[in-house]
Amino acid sequence: MKINRILLNYFVNEIKHGNKGLVIYGPRQVGKTTLVNEILSRTGLKTLLLNGDQRGSWWEALVSRELSKIKLLVSGYDAVFIDEAQRIPEIGLSLKIILDNFPDLKVIVTGSSSLDLASKISEPLTGRIYSYRLYPISQGELAQTHTSHELNTHVEERLVFGSYPEIFSKVGIQDRMLYLQNLTSTYLYKDLLEFGDIRNSTKIQDLLKLLAYQIGDQVSLTELARSLEISRSSVSRYIELLEKSFVIFRLHGFSRNLRKEVTKMDKIYFYDTGIRNAIIGNFNFLNNRDDAGKLWENFLITERMKRQEYSQTYCSYYFWRLTSGAEIDFIEETSGTLVGYEFKYSSKIVKPQASWLTAYAGSRFVSINKDNWQEFI
Repeated sequence: MKINRILLNYFVNEIKHGNKGLVIYGPRQVGKTTLVNEILSRTGLKTLLLNGDQRGSWWEALVSRELSKIKLLVSGYDAVFIDEAQRIPEIGLSLKIILDNFPDLKVIVTGSSSLDLASKISEPLTGRIYSYRLYPISQGELAQTHTSHELNTHVEERLVFGSYPEIFSKVGIQDRMLYLQNLTSTYLYKDLLEFGDIRNSTKIQDLLKLLAYQIGDQVSLTELARSLEISRSSVSRYIELLEKSFVIFRLHGFSRNLRKEVTKMDKIYFYDTGIRNAIIGNFNFLNNRDDAGKLWENFLITERMKRQEYSQTYCSYYFWRLTSGAEIDFIEETSGTLVGYEFKYSSKIVKPQASWLTAYAGSRFVSINKDNWQEFI
């Protein structure tokens, strides 16, 4: 099943008419290489293809950072595509040489981890690149070929099996389970262990399982450290590495310094619910599990983030809670405007928290449920 990515036409236009390099971040197996190949096929550029996972004769020339060797490498090509660039030492400096000395050469770079790549390219390539993130398939992308009814029909599958591109070509439950379990065991920790210099992968796996059981809840680093029998600083570092590997993300508590607002502990979500379910080994459908509401919340937040980022709408995201227990699942701040969202996996409409509207006059509140979720994402 072919799914057109929302960013495709934009990227094609950038490559045709732009004069900067293009860097695409995202998890492994999320479709970065497929997307770039589609870009290249549409532009018809003669392209030098390099893969950081597969060393070749090109490696020495690129990492030497010698202009004469790099010139020999790229001569005769219209574009260079470097896949999994985070695995190439000091790739940022090599890219700087290419972009500065070959202005007509189109440069596309992908990376499955920002652990190493972002730090290597951020300073040397300031002003020379556009950076984007590619997520698992979004509902907006599916909406290009699916009706609203079809999206509603299959939303439970998305909550259980997630939205990695390959999952859509798997027909049976068993095939989907095997794919996600293999994806988790083969790719999830690959860059994390290498670039994060993690010596005890078991602790990372145990931490992810604990986080998977706590999606939508505030997470105590101290309690996690106690459960794992490691230091709190190690837990904090592992969570940061998991974020940079595009496995999880955090929501901070929103506050304008009101005394009763809770902000000390973050909430943690997964970029893909299928990965989350694979980590805990639970692929039951929603009528046979007690975390349907949490999966729904995780799904809606990630889909909202995809929508806003792909439309280049820049937002900050939070949750909100008072010591009294009053809370709102999701706060979105855009250009100073606040909107609170409460999620229900039913047709129930939730009334706004009076304490929220009182504390933040002029803000909005929206209840998102199974009847209006498509408008939200």
